[in-house]
Amino acid sequence: MTRDEGRPEGLDDQAVLLVAGLADLAVSTLGSALGTVRGLLRRSDAAELASEAERDLRARGRLALDRYAAAPPPHLEVLARHVRDRRGSADD
Repeated sequence: MTRDEGRPEGLDDQAVLLVAGLADLAVSTLGSALGTVRGLLRRSDAAELASEAERDLRARGRLALDRYAAAPPPHLEVLARHVRDRRGSADD
């Protein structure tokens, strides 16, 4: 599909070019990813690498859950614990 110099691009032409560009990007990215996977599979320590990646993913998941799922303790509750701890240590 070539573009004539005197003719402006229509919406159909732009859509075709956009889809072709996205397809080229997808093929390029997929090819690069497959090359990386092939290289990893050839390694002798692939099992160790996979278990290390699994540990890293679990740690990231734990951090994400701690960051977003857990509500911080109420501020007044924290202050009350500090006061209680100070009074307890002053009585000793």
